[in-house]
Amino acid sequence: MNGKIGIISSCGGHLSEIRALKPLYSQYDHFYVVNDRIELPEDMKGRTTFICHSERDWKFLVNLWEAWHILRRERPQILLSTGAGPMVPFALIAKCYGIRLIFIEIGNQVARPSVTARIMYYLADRFYYQWKSLGRFFPHGIYGGPLL
Repeated sequence: MNGKIGIISSCGGHLSEIRALKPLYSQYDHFYVVNDRIELPEDMKGRTTFICHSERDWKFLVNLWEAWHILRRERPQILLSTGAGPMVPFALIAKCYGIRLIFIEIGNQVARPSVTARIMYYLADRFYYQWKSLGRFFPHGIYGGPLL
């Protein structure tokens, strides 16, 4: 692959999990989108765009506009996420640009899927879950085991 990868995440556990995959994506040109201002690790400085924090409210519309602007500027080939809300507006805009989507359900969802995963199951080109118990919710998903 010669394209760029967009890493879309909320702060906290979602970001920790996606960064566990850093050995896989760090060899490619990549950038991060995070939904809250945080102290950045050195390797994320200069590669991170902060967006508005939306909790399934009207700010979702702001996130759509931010996604359009960022994806138009960065032109990634793939978006990768372990979830939370920011991925949904980015996925919707990415579909318009023909950008491939890889989604991994967050590891703390053991018995029931997250709202984001329920949406992303239908949008993602590749959908992974970390606990076998979620297989019944995602029959076409791929069990990958825990990231952390």
